[in-house]
Amino acid sequence: MFYVYILKSALNSSYYVGCTGDLSERLKLHNSGQVNSTKRYAPWTMVYSEKYNNLNEARLRELQIKSWKKRSAIERLINNAAMV
Repeated sequence: MFYVYILKSALNSSYYVGCTGDLSERLKLHNSGQVNSTKRYAPWTMVYSEKYNNLNEARLRELQIKSWKKRSAIERLINNAAMV
C-alpha cells in the first residue's frame, strides 16, 4: 500500500503534501529534520491521508493536490474527510 498524506506545521500552520509507503516512518523523518523541504517548519502533524494500491496512483494524486495551489482547497479536502 501507498499513501498520499498532508502534514500541518505547528510552527507556522503551513501544509506539506507527499506520498509514501509507510506513514509513521515518514512522519518521523519529517519531524527529525531529515527531509530538507520540511525541516525548517517542524514539528509536523499528520492531518490527512489516502490509501492507494500502487505508487503511481499515489503520485498522481499527490500532484493533483499540489496543483490546487490554494490553501482553501487543501483545507476543504481535510475538513470534508473529517466529516465522514
